[in-house]
Amino acid sequence: MQSQARIISVRRDDVVGFMRLMWLAFAGMLLVLAQSVAAQARGESLAPLADKISPAVVNITTSTLIEGQTGPQGIVPEGSPFEDFFREFQDRNGDEDNRPRRSNSLGSGFVISEDGFIVTNNHVIAEADEILVEFFPGDGQPKKELPAKVIGTDEKTDIALLKVEATGPLKYVKFGDSDIARVGDWVIAMGNPLGQGFSVSAGIVSARNRALSGSYDDYIQTDAAINRGNSGGPLFNMDGEVIGVNTAILSPNGGSIGIGFSMASNVVVKVVDQLREFGETRRGWLGVRIQDVTEDMAEAMGLDKPGGALISDVPEGPAKEAGLLAGDVILSFDGVEVDDTRGLVRQVGETTVGKSVRVVVHRDGSTQTVLVTLGRREDAERAESEEGEAEEAPVEENADILGLTISPVTEALRADLGLEPDTEGLVVTEVDEASEAYAKGLRAGDLITEAGQQKVTAISDLEDRMEEARTAGRKSLLLLVRRGGDPRFVALSLEE
Repeated sequence: MQSQARIISVRRDDVVGFMRLMWLAFAGMLLVLAQSVAAQARGESLAPLADKISPAVVNITTSTLIEGQTGPQGIVPEGSPFEDFFREFQDRNGDEDNRPRRSNSLGSGFVISEDGFIVTNNHVIAEADEILVEFFPGDGQPKKELPAKVIGTDEKTDIALLKVEATGPLKYVKFGDSDIARVGDWVIAMGNPLGQGFSVSAGIVSARNRALSGSYDDYIQTDAAINRGNSGGPLFNMDGEVIGVNTAILSPNGGSIGIGFSMASNVVVKVVDQLREFGETRRGWLGVRIQDVTEDMAEAMGLDKPGGALISDVPEGPAKEAGLLAGDVILSFDGVEVDDTRGLVRQVGETTVGKSVRVVVHRDGSTQTVLVTLGRREDAERAESEEGEAEEAPVEENADILGLTISPVTEALRADLGLEPDTEGLVVTEVDEASEAYAKGLRAGDLITEAGQQKVTAISDLEDRMEEARTAGRKSLLLLVRRGGDPRFVALSLEE
């Protein structure tokens, strides 16, 4: 038994020793692998990529003729102790200093075809009467400048397309798919920051799908250094593809603090294609006014969850011709689920003008599909700008409901508010500032035309809608409110 025990003990020692050797070997392999990865991270240079794509990046210089100044404005700050001195200096020089003079500005851009199409920001070339494109020297070639003409611009995405005539094919870069860019991916920004000439900065994608001010915004946020003069320059991925156009920075001092924004390439490509083909944009137009569906609105309308886009008004246009109604909630557009109003606006705008699309809406507790043939947004905007806007006017008081003092539309109120002769509804004459209605934006002069998605012309109509909602177990009531002709839905709580 002792002999057997010794043999088992030896075998166990052998196994333990073998396992230790295996663990040490494995740990050694991990250490070597980690050192290799770290060495690659430290030693990999962006120079080969920069050399490859930099010939397609350009400086853009614009020149604008401006009227001469009649005072020291622009030379010294207003109120400066030197203001009188410079005014006397200008007076002594007479009209010579008041002559029209040229103002220059700098920006960046990039070539997208060998025959000379160039993309930049609209604000870089806006109002310019002369545009020069400077190509960065490479392969021992001297620097060259070429005049450019504007093919088309789009203020909504701040994109402009230029064209130069060169003696031979130009180096160019291609667009990449911005939708697959991930937060944390490496990116390179190129351009002409602060007029210093060709410059490269590197960073990562800090965030995606940023919206700044427009309906079609889809910005990539990056910490790659972007400064004045970088506007219109490209944001590259590590494959040398353009995934954004550097457009704006967030900065308290005008310089980079690591928060820059580039318009996503998948937006830019569609705009550039239209500018190249038509010289202008041609966006789809559904013809509805919409707003997001909040939780209390969803509850008031019997929806399972907030989402989609609530139609607040249907003026003359494609949607009205197709039968869409105020109060419909658009759930799906052309086979794509609608998350919110911003997503719907972008999707409609990117759809071909004249295309017939299926729109799925929630109406009266069920879903319906409506076929709509899209119009063109630019035509609708031009027509709308010619119509003008209605003016607001003071109104008189009547009765108090839901924190609102309301009155039926009378001839006197109709005249005071400048309403159309056939306008009906309840006029808000006062709003309790401590009420939910005030917190949700209702103000004196608003016109309530619907409650519970039914028309209201008398106070009793509103009271009936409130009672119906309570009987149905609803906690809130959906109101359609118009201000200056613009409608929106507001859900107010019915709980005491």
